[in-house]
Amino acid sequence: MSKYLIITEKTETGYSAYSPDLLGCIATGNTIPETEQNMKEAIEFHIEGLKLEGIEIPQPLTASVDYFEFA
Repeated sequence: MSKYLIITEKTETGYSAYSPDLLGCIATGNTIPETEQNMKEAIEFHIEGLKLEGIEIPQPLTASVDYFEFA
């Protein structure tokens, strides 16, 4: 089982999410929980599509996430 980093961002109409390790795999929603659920489904669909096409599943490359505070 692989773990993929998900980045969720506020938009003008709700939220959007993507994974830097799965190019082209994105999702949107009205709330963060909805967006996260949609992204989980998008990842499952994305990976299933790659398998059907015989394309190698990308391994997660993101090593760490951190926040830096600036004044």
